Amino acid sequence: MSRSHRHSIFMVLRIAALTAVFVGPVGAFAYANAGDKGPGMTGAGFVLYVSLQRNGG
Repeated sequence: MSRSHRHSIFMVLRIAALTAVFVGPVGAFAYANAGDKGPGMTGAGFVLYVSLQRNGG
């Protein structure tokens, strides 16, 4: 493997590691808060559902 290939692989691994360090905690927080919100739909999903029902009929 040539020097340029090793350098490229090292750069890709470094970028992946930094991305995991910065994005990982945000993803963990979002996953922890994405629990069951109870029965029924709420928020934007409900609005989209109602608007699709009105346009379909």
